[in-house]
Amino acid sequence: MPDTTTAPGGAPKRLVSGPGLLLVWLYGVMVVGALSRSAYQISTEFDRAPLAYSLSGAAALVYAFITYSLVRGGETARRAALFCCAAELAGVLAVGTWTLVRPEAFPDATVWSDFGMGYLFIPVILPITGMLWLRAKR
Repeated sequence: MPDTTTAPGGAPKRLVSGPGLLLVWLYGVMVVGALSRSAYQISTEFDRAPLAYSLSGAAALVYAFITYSLVRGGETARRAALFCCAAELAGVLAVGTWTLVRPEAFPDATVWSDFGMGYLFIPVILPITGMLWLRAKR
């Protein structure tokens, strides 16, 4: 039975071919957006909305890890990225619901507020797309 976790020559199997390249690009954009937003907000106005800004920082870390896992490739990275996409989706749904039910808890928006409405709903679409892609690359 052939080894499906590595490419010829022993390198980890690539996850960024075809549509996976677009997925990496979108996650990379989200890393830059969430990280720059949270870094600025945490460093300049943390007292205003510490929960919202901390959640945006956490989102940036999740996006960065998923991007790294996709670029790294291999079965272990695929599983880690799949787990993180599921955790990301759970976070988006939880924070999105929380911001609608208790908006007073969020004096300022997070990346995942209102299910990512401020980011064109990409935060809710991206993990679903990522999970579908990663399952297909199994």
